[in-house]
Amino acid sequence: MIVIGLGTVWILDGLEVTVVGNIAARLSEEGSGLPITSAQVTGIAAALYVAGACAGALFFGWLTDRFGRKKLFLITLAVYLAATALTGLAFNPWWFFVFRFFTGFGIGGEYAAINSAIDELIPSKYRGRVDLIINGSFWLGAIGGALLSVLMLNTSVFPANVGWRLTFLLGVVLGLVILLVRRNVPESPRWMFIHGRGEGAEKLVADVERRVTAETGRELPPPADSITIRQRKSTGFLTVARTVFSTYPRRTVLGLALFIGQAFLYNAITFGYGAILTKFFGTPADKTGYYFAVIAAGNFLGPLLLGRLFDTVGRRPMIAGTYLTSGILLFATAWLFDGGHLSATTMTACWCVVLFFASAGASSAYLTVSEIFPMETRALAIAFFYAVGTAAGGITGPMIFAKLTESGVVADTVLAFQLGAGVMTAAGVVAAFLALPCERRSLESIARPLSAVRAAGGRVPAG
Repeated sequence: MIVIGLGTVWILDGLEVTVVGNIAARLSEEGSGLPITSAQVTGIAAALYVAGACAGALFFGWLTDRFGRKKLFLITLAVYLAATALTGLAFNPWWFFVFRFFTGFGIGGEYAAINSAIDELIPSKYRGRVDLIINGSFWLGAIGGALLSVLMLNTSVFPANVGWRLTFLLGVVLGLVILLVRRNVPESPRWMFIHGRGEGAEKLVADVERRVTAETGRELPPPADSITIRQRKSTGFLTVARTVFSTYPRRTVLGLALFIGQAFLYNAITFGYGAILTKFFGTPADKTGYYFAVIAAGNFLGPLLLGRLFDTVGRRPMIAGTYLTSGILLFATAWLFDGGHLSATTMTACWCVVLFFASAGASSAYLTVSEIFPMETRALAIAFFYAVGTAAGGITGPMIFAKLTESGVVADTVLAFQLGAGVMTAAGVVAAFLALPCERRSLESIARPLSAVRAAGGRVPAG
């Protein structure tokens, strides 16, 4: 229930981003019902979507730590649904731009509320793999969006001014189903206890324990440790900022490196893949969706197949390894492309392998920042790193990479690949030195809650 109720929103995000990228060419055609250019869709609209996601992450992240995980992951999904529906009704560019921003606003809030809830509800033994797979499910939506765009852009099935609108409305229908499931997902008992709702938290956990005991026929072991908590209604923004930047500066550097690295690598590939296939390999615009579906499949298989290793081999070697491997492979892809050794099929195969590793690494960025900071700062910390990293790679990225990949000059596209690969590789080096061994450890042992009066057990390392 938790995985489906919370994780499936990433499918919506993947569907949303991919559909817009694939319908850009159709929207710019005469008869689409929207006077807009392809560059405006992939440039201005994409940047506004990302800007909205950054703003939404910060705004809803603050509210999530203040008012609870459950209340906010219902509100943020409602914002997404309303904005997506209104995007599908756009008849002029400014309307389309405004509601692309608010669609991103809702999705950004989802990232903060959902990642904090997932980590606080999933057992530590499985936290890494579950978190990676849920974040990686974005690419299931991307597969659906790519294939859906092929159908919706077929003018023999739907008129040119109808098909693209229906794609947005289908996203709304899927979101409504998720909203119904999500109503049954419980609040985080950690958040409840710290915020003065100890009786409710105890009842929730006791119900889970009784259910597990009944299903397994075994009594659960007693808790290995205890913490005395001074309950509070809220945590001030200055306290959060001091904790992130002063108490844990090395962890802050790690979080920023991971988010900026993955944002640049993904923008280097995904914001120009369609233009690359059509300009350099003569692929028809209405067929690029098939290629992207293959790329998206590689992205999902990465977290699915590598996720278990983050809990067994360990966080540091796997985070550093996936970042470095994907960066080096993208450098190799740039070299092959520059030498004229690739076709549309082999280029797609290269992207698929690069993103197999990059996707696991990118998902681990969300896992990392949700683990390494105290409970009271978790949602806002996720929001901050997502916003800064995504703004660096996701707002400047479309502007930089769209121009490079659409120029039709091989050297420009090679430069785009090299930029993404270089930043990703640098992030991998940072992870090799700064990533923490969080596997199979309780969240409280990784970062002591700010509300803790004293902790039985070992001292939490600083930095």
